[in-house]
Formats: sequence, structure tokens, C-alpha cells
Amino acid sequence: MSFSQFSNQLSHRLLVWSWLSVGSGTAMATAADETVRGVGQQFWGWGAIDALIALFGLWQNQRRGPLTAEQETAELAKLRRILWVNTFLDVGYVLGGWWLVRTKGRTAPRWRGTGWGIVIQGGFLFLFDLWHVGRSYTV
Repeated sequence: MSFSQFSNQLSHRLLVWSWLSVGSGTAMATAADETVRGVGQQFWGWGAIDALIALFGLWQNQRRGPLTAEQETAELAKLRRILWVNTFLDVGYVLGGWWLVRTKGRTAPRWRGTGWGIVIQGGFLFLFDLWHVGRSYTV
């Protein structure tokens, strides 16, 4: 598999996750329960940002065109660094969301939902980024 194929695959997968997040977030954002609404708002927001990132990646790959072997190696190294940084950031998101659940979320259902939404999104993205960084070593 080439870098371009790998990058397109990664972007398409992130786009699917983003649409699932936006769709479920839209449904939850209108729920009567404040906790569910908080989760839904996080899902919608994270999904929208993930969609922009995925679409930008697809656009970049299309704009870039064919790469030489040397360019492929350089681009793969760049993407691998981004994935490693994101993996570590994802841990921070999960911890931050958990902190919200345990502090403000104790008494405020909306904050509890916000925290859980961050934990779920950050947790998924941690697994997503870690899996893809591992796969990048086989490209």
C-alpha cells in the first residue's frame, strides 16, 4: 500500500466516524435528559471538526498528485508524527473529560454529559490514532 492509499483510507475512516458522531449527536442534542444533551453536543462538535480534518486530508491527497518514493517516505514520516502527537493529546482529552465528570458533573447533569462526550470521543480517537500509527509502520 502506498502512502497516498493509506492516507486516503485513514481520511475516509475518520469521515465515517465524523458522520456517525454528527448524526448521533444531532439526535441526542434534542433529548429531554440534560446529560444526554451534553453528550450529544460533544458528539456533534467533535464530529464536525473530524469531518473538516478528514475532508482536508482527502483534498490534500488529491491536490498533491503522484509522489516519488522519497516524497512518500517523507510524507509518511510526517503523518506518523501527527498521529503520535494526536494519540498523546487524546489521552489528555479523556483525562479532561473524566475530570469534568468527577467535578462539575457531580452536581450538573449537563457537565456530566459534556465530560462523558469528551471521554467517548477522546477514547475512540485514541484507539483510532494508535491503530493507524501502528499500521503506518507496515506501509
